Amino acid sequence: MKKRTKRIIAVALTLALIAPMSAFAADTAKKDYTIVNPYEEVIWKGYNAWGAYKGNLHTHSYVSDAEVDYRDMIIEYYNQGFDFLAMTDHGVTGKPWNEQTTEIPLYLYQRIIGNTVHNLTDEEFAAIQDGSYPVNGQARGRGMTCVTGGNELNALTITKDHVNAIFLPEHAGDNYLGYENDYEGAVRLAQHYGAPCFINHPGDWLNSNSDRANCSDPEKIAYISDILLRYDNCLGIEVFNEHNGTTGYDRDTWDNLLMACLPYGKRVIGFSNGDTHFLRDVDSSYSVFMMEENTEENVGKTMESGAFFAVTRVIRKDTEKFGPEEDMDVRDTDLPYPMFSNIQIEGHKITVEFSDADDIRWVANGNVIAKSAIDETVAPASYTIDLDEIEGSEDFLYVRCQIMGKGGITLTQAFVLDDGAEKPVYERDNSTAAVAARLLRQFFRLRIFVLIKKLWSLIAG
Repeated sequence: MKKRTKRIIAVALTLALIAPMSAFAADTAKKDYTIVNPYEEVIWKGYNAWGAYKGNLHTHSYVSDAEVDYRDMIIEYYNQGFDFLAMTDHGVTGKPWNEQTTEIPLYLYQRIIGNTVHNLTDEEFAAIQDGSYPVNGQARGRGMTCVTGGNELNALTITKDHVNAIFLPEHAGDNYLGYENDYEGAVRLAQHYGAPCFINHPGDWLNSNSDRANCSDPEKIAYISDILLRYDNCLGIEVFNEHNGTTGYDRDTWDNLLMACLPYGKRVIGFSNGDTHFLRDVDSSYSVFMMEENTEENVGKTMESGAFFAVTRVIRKDTEKFGPEEDMDVRDTDLPYPMFSNIQIEGHKITVEFSDADDIRWVANGNVIAKSAIDETVAPASYTIDLDEIEGSEDFLYVRCQIMGKGGITLTQAFVLDDGAEKPVYERDNSTAAVAARLLRQFFRLRIFVLIKKLWSLIAG
C-alpha cells in the first residue's frame, strides 16, 4: 500500500512539473500579435462622427500637358462632388486657385497651339471653398478644399518615374525635369522641403502591363523599397491610377513592397488618383479620406496616417487573383462606389461594415486568404474575419480588405500584424555588387541612354 501511494505521488508530481512546461511550449509555438488599425482614431457613428471626404491628389491642366484648362478642371471636380483637390501639373508647384499659375518653358507649346490658362477669380475661389458656387443653378452647399504645393516631379522623363509631392513651398520644384529611372532625386527634393510624397503609377515604370511578373521583380522591388525605407516623407505608391490602363497590376507591387518594408517597421500606404488629363477621367480613380473636418491640414495628416480608402471605377479583369471577372468601366454612371462605414478590431478579429459591394476579399502577404459573395440588398453589410481560423496567420505581416461592386473597387490600407518584436534598423546594402549596381544605375538615369535604347528598339522592330 505504501509503495502504491508513493507511485501515485510520484506520478502526480511528474504531471505537475510537465504541465507548465507543456503550456509554455504551446505558448511559444503560437506567436501572438496585435493588429494595428490605421482607422483606429476614426469616429464612425454618432453626432461627432467623422466625414468621408472624396478627393484627388494627382491632377493636370493646360499648365502642363493636359487637354483641359486649369479653371475648367477645378470646376469639373467641384461639379462632380469632390471635397478636396490638388493640382499637380508636371514640374509646376500648385498655388491657391485664384493666383496666377507659373509658366515653365517645357509647356510653352500649350500657348502656341492656342490653349490659354485661366485661373479662378477671387469670387469663384471663395464660392468653391465655401460651397456657395452653383451646380445646376443651385449652391452646392459643401465646399471643396484647395490643397496647395502639389507637383508631379520628374517632369520630363520617358521612363515615367514620376513622384507626386504635396505641400511644397511656392516655386519649390518648379521646372524640375528630373532624371530617367530615378525616383530618388525627386523624393530627396521633397524631403528637403519637408513635403510628403508618393510614387506615381509604378506599373508604368515597371512595364507590368505587358508582363505582370515585373511587379515581383526582386531588383525593382528592392530599388523602390530602398527609397521608401530611407526617406520618411515617401509615404507609399499609387495602387490605382486614372483608368489603370498601364497600372492594372499595381496591387501586386503594393503587396510586394509591404512585405519588403514591414520587417523594418515601414508601412507602405496605397494611394488612388485620377492623374486627370481629360474631363472623362475625373470619375476614374480617387481616394476617400476619413477626417474630423475637411481642411488642408487634415488632408496632410490623413495622408500620413493612412485613414483613407483607395477607389477605382475602371479596371481590367483579373481572374487570376484580385478580380473583377470582367473588364470594368463605370465612369460617369449613377452606380455608387463601394464604401466602408465602420471598421472594428477585437483580438485577432477584424469586422468591417460596408455598402454597395457584392464581393469581399482579404489579402495577406500577397495572397487572397478569404473571399465571399455579399448580398447587396443588406445595407450596411458586415463581415468578420477571424485570423485564428486562417492557417499560418501568425506568419502574416499584414492583411488588407477589398470590396467590389457594380460601381467599382475599394481598398483599405494594410492592417499590420505586430508581434511586438523590436524592428531592425534598415541598413543599405553596401556590398561591392550593390555599390556597382548603383553606379551603373547612374548611367541608366541619363536621358541620352534612354533615347538610344528607345531608338534601338524601334530599329530592331
